[in-house]
Amino acid sequence: MAMEMSHDLSAELRMKVSPRLVAASYILELSSLELQQAINAELAENPALELLEHPTCVVCGSLLQGSICPQCLSQQKQANSYADDLDDDYTPDYYATPGGSALDDDFDPLSQAAAQPTLAERLLMDLRATLPARDLPIAQYLVGNLDETGYLRCSLEEVADRFGRSLEEVRRVLQQLQSLEPVGVGARDLRECLLIQLAYLEERGITCPYVREIITHFLTELGEHKYSKIASELGITVEAVVRAGEFIKQRLNPFPARSYNSPEPPVMDSRSTYIWPDVIITEREGEFEVEVVESKRFYLRVSPLYQQLAAELSRDPNKFSEDERRHIKQYVSRAKLFIANINQRRQTLQKITQCIVDYQKDFLRYGIRHLKPLTRAAVAARLGMHESTVSRATASKYVMLPSREVIPFSKFFTPSLSVMDVIKELIENETRPLTDQEIAQELAQRGIFIARRTVAKYREQLGILPSSLR
Repeated sequence: MAMEMSHDLSAELRMKVSPRLVAASYILELSSLELQQAINAELAENPALELLEHPTCVVCGSLLQGSICPQCLSQQKQANSYADDLDDDYTPDYYATPGGSALDDDFDPLSQAAAQPTLAERLLMDLRATLPARDLPIAQYLVGNLDETGYLRCSLEEVADRFGRSLEEVRRVLQQLQSLEPVGVGARDLRECLLIQLAYLEERGITCPYVREIITHFLTELGEHKYSKIASELGITVEAVVRAGEFIKQRLNPFPARSYNSPEPPVMDSRSTYIWPDVIITEREGEFEVEVVESKRFYLRVSPLYQQLAAELSRDPNKFSEDERRHIKQYVSRAKLFIANINQRRQTLQKITQCIVDYQKDFLRYGIRHLKPLTRAAVAARLGMHESTVSRATASKYVMLPSREVIPFSKFFTPSLSVMDVIKELIENETRPLTDQEIAQELAQRGIFIARRTVAKYREQLGILPSSLR
């Protein structure tokens, strides 16, 4: 009898594990790159599924604004869209190639393929559209004096003398050049380059306290890591200076033109495979925002053709043969299920990341020493999920922080490692040697409660001497 009850219970549990649940769990576990591969495979097999893609950054996956990524300021090369710009009344004779018409038997399309414009060509095209004709010789001279990194290698006085124009007129042309992409092009020195990029970010609500002041007055000291001197001069904490320095390091590009010809590749891991962030965390006006990358990178839908066929099938089933009815129902249902699982993955990742962000705001703002111990079980409890769901959703996935650093989700769930990082940073930034007890007290203020002897153990593992010997 007991064996029979056990058999019935086992059968009941097996029945509850539906194919839909299995498919949802499979999609949830996929990394961003694996998800793209799964989508490509499904598109190849299911004629009812349709994909609408949007241009995204090759580095972080964010939506592009024009040809530039607002997250990492990397210049993106766009596919040649010349054909898209041709008039609807195109005729082969009118657009014939120099060697004959486009219909010649000997025509080789590869020999006529348009090359990507150089940075100088692109800048001049933009300047011709905005400057009066009399200013174009100045613009051409300025562009011709840009080095490979985008810096201007001539003085404005030299340009003014050469063309017999006032310094103010030359400066106005330069300002127009500096308004173009890549952001920072046309700068005369590093300080001006960084300030141009900072203004671009500030217009989009991406800011950090004291960055402008430090770039303007203390760039040399920042490069020499004289944080205490900068803090003293500005009347702020050393921590604020470090935070501003990290913002400059992560957000601003000292060589703006390099990314035009060689776009920065995605982050790579030790296995030499691309790491695409699955989630991006940004900070705008003091608030953190969570964006699941695939939610903006593409849009899946049931194709209009199959939507129409499904509607006709619903109205008049006899219009179709048995095989046609089976085909339409099977592929439309399969497409809807696939889309639902993609949406469920996005919602789950969004909820989990938002929960982590709410708990780890100090870490996101101030760095690793403010990372609090956190477990997957704790996140699951807060969200009313099963712990295994959190584990599957975060496994093999990466998140881009506001600093642009890309880290695995597992970084949030390694309390011992984070405590050691905090201890290391506390000691590196101490104004006087801190005892193990003082370090334990400092950790307690950050919500990390460990004994003094545990601090001593971690300190020894880090190879750091006790306070009496430091």
